[in-house]
Amino acid sequence: MSVVVPPVASTDREGPVLAQPRGPRGGRGARAGSGGKPVGGTTATVVLWLYAAIALVPLLLMVLSSFRTNADLITDPLGLPSPISTQSYEEAWTTGNFATYFGNSLLVTVGAVVLSTTVSTMAAYALARVRSRAFRWLESLFLSGLMLPIHLAILPIFYLFDGLGLIDSRMGLALMYGASGVPFSIFVLTTFFRQLPEELEEAAALDGASPWQTFWRVMVPLVRPALATVAVFRFVPIWNDFLFPLVLLRREEKYTLPVGLTTFFGENATNYSAVFAGLVITTIPLILLFLLATKQIVAGLTAGMSK
Repeated sequence: MSVVVPPVASTDREGPVLAQPRGPRGGRGARAGSGGKPVGGTTATVVLWLYAAIALVPLLLMVLSSFRTNADLITDPLGLPSPISTQSYEEAWTTGNFATYFGNSLLVTVGAVVLSTTVSTMAAYALARVRSRAFRWLESLFLSGLMLPIHLAILPIFYLFDGLGLIDSRMGLALMYGASGVPFSIFVLTTFFRQLPEELEEAAALDGASPWQTFWRVMVPLVRPALATVAVFRFVPIWNDFLFPLVLLRREEKYTLPVGLTTFFGENATNYSAVFAGLVITTIPLILLFLLATKQIVAGLTAGMSK
């Protein structure tokens, strides 16, 4: 005959708390034993670190090759730089006109990202707050832009730019990139704005804030993680794009970095050391942006967790 013993209640300042049932070995249950272990176990951790190491090998090889001369690369492609030479960087930055290409890429990319993010933030806020059938159709129209890859529209864009006189124009290139990034930016930002409670706007209105002040000083800082995400996802493809600058730009002094790299590829010879140096110069801004954006996203996501 078995006797059922009821759980023992212990009291404290917060009120009665039922004692947790103990397992067969005196533990507090199955969940306590699994706390603190990495998701997927040790095997998944080893596989991920191995994948990261393999992914970093081409980057390491690129950096090491940029500090070697072209003759050394032709003789021993996988060797180490001995001695270390910075001649390829000097040649890429001055002789290869990389300073001009870098400025063009920075101007076009930053201009396009700022334009698309600014327009998309205001449009996403309106679409998230106005409950109207017309605005729903308008949102569907914006999102339909995600279904068509922009590179498939290269021929209509070329004819449009030719008619507007924007061929060989860095401003026209930035406008095109900015317009192509609006659908994705609206998709991300609208979702974030809809998660914010409307009571924040009501409280701001009671404090005497205008609709613009409410949007700029209250709502925009709360979607900072989304803004950082949109900026990164738009900056990287624009910075690395090769097709549109090649088709829409004519003069060499207006080339961006991806198109400027082709100047080191000759018909009979290729300056490989300068190519690797140019690739390192092209990659550095992306790494810096990733580090800054990662910090911003983490700070925004953890801002309200501490009391």
